Amino acid sequence: MSGKLYGVGLGPGDPSLMTVRAVEAIAEADVIAYHSARHGRSIARAIAAKHIRADHVEEPLVYPVTTETTDHPGGYQGAIDDFYTEASARLAVHLDAGRTVAVLAEGDPLFYGSYMHMHKRLADRYDTEVIPGVTSVSAAAARLGTPLVEGEEVLTILPGTLPEEELTARLAATDAAVVMKLGRTFPKVRRAMERAGRLGAARYVERATMAGERLAGLADVEAESVPYFSVAVLPSQADAERPAREPGSVGEVVVVGTGPAGPLWLTPESRGALAAADDLVGYTTYLDRVPVRTGQRRHGSDNRVEAERAEFALRLALQGRRVAVVSGGDPGVFAMATAVLEASSAQEYTDVPVRVLPGVTAANAAAARAGAPLGHDYATVSLSDRLKPWEVIAGRLRAAAGADLVLALYNPGSRSRTWQVGKARELLLEHRAPDTPVVVARDVGGAGERVRIVRLADLDPDEVDMRTVLLVGSSQTRVVRRGDGEEVVWTPRRYPEE
Repeated sequence: MSGKLYGVGLGPGDPSLMTVRAVEAIAEADVIAYHSARHGRSIARAIAAKHIRADHVEEPLVYPVTTETTDHPGGYQGAIDDFYTEASARLAVHLDAGRTVAVLAEGDPLFYGSYMHMHKRLADRYDTEVIPGVTSVSAAAARLGTPLVEGEEVLTILPGTLPEEELTARLAATDAAVVMKLGRTFPKVRRAMERAGRLGAARYVERATMAGERLAGLADVEAESVPYFSVAVLPSQADAERPAREPGSVGEVVVVGTGPAGPLWLTPESRGALAAADDLVGYTTYLDRVPVRTGQRRHGSDNRVEAERAEFALRLALQGRRVAVVSGGDPGVFAMATAVLEASSAQEYTDVPVRVLPGVTAANAAAARAGAPLGHDYATVSLSDRLKPWEVIAGRLRAAAGADLVLALYNPGSRSRTWQVGKARELLLEHRAPDTPVVVARDVGGAGERVRIVRLADLDPDEVDMRTVLLVGSSQTRVVRRGDGEEVVWTPRRYPEE
């Protein structure tokens, strides 16, 4: 009979935080295995020391390389992979002899732990039990005495070894975070925190529950003093006080593009701006896409009051508030960025900082669903004559059609505008063949999404409303039926010579 394999989580460092089951598993084991660097000292063994008996067979698993370089032909990863293969083979010898093996692991065995590499190589062949342990994340939060996450907040756990740009994006987008594996990555992690606008709230925890424990604000820590066994913590913001502003100071307005639908279309930068705002201002339908956050004020309004909404946001900023104006799609494409910038040009608002954050446009979303109809030059035109005369719209349609551009038609129709799509079709048919493909995309990304490809001559105005965008192909646009029966439309990047 083969022996049994235990992956024993020991907790964050204080031996008193080991679970009863962990102590039992060590007592049952014949062999105690633990990882260490070449100096031979093992933190895992030190935690469990008083439970290790003289009759236990000890199996140190000594890494051939940690942070130094190696001449292994496969580089660092090749050396480590070979080590894990050799170490698991050593444990397999004990298991095949019927011995019970306990592999000690700091924290939790399957949470950034070395044990998992033994588990992946052995668990399919031997009876295995993994005993969870208190993680360094939980220990850090406990030592800080602050909630990690509350309500519907999202906790993101990141390795500090990620590229700086990736760390920055993820830190900006989340409610709360823990960054592991600091040590030599600390300067990069600190810069990412600062670039994400989160440095002021970030805390530092070193050797939580162990001898030499240290707690500090992340901004106050010297990089040279940071060991590997430390974490950066962005705790819950639910009850956090917003940074105090000097009396009379001006806030800012950030115009945020939320894309064509829900959270899947938000960029990390936009998520971060929405989370950091004191006030959210926008058309109620777009505001409903943004999660409710404790301490934020929401100001919804009708879709037809862009100028009033922009001025309201600027007045809030004059009071020192950080304001996010929520816009659908990209705020610079027939949306709120123009209204805010126009209002901010008035003398009373020129001192208010205004930023515009891009979003996925309705045209880009529709094009992606259909294939690649915008693969070559294209023009974007709004069919709404509420803010410009139809004669101007018609002239632009003729010019774009005459230039053989693909057309993205926004705001094609509404309950009060029912004839524009028909007129546009008639005008375009003067320049385009009847079988020119048209993508009719409604509510892309939403519950009522429907994307169809029709001939220009067959475009039915009754099927078009304000939630629809139309992509009209050029003379080069093609429709192909794929092997699965789906049609895709695309416009070649190469245009034929005269």
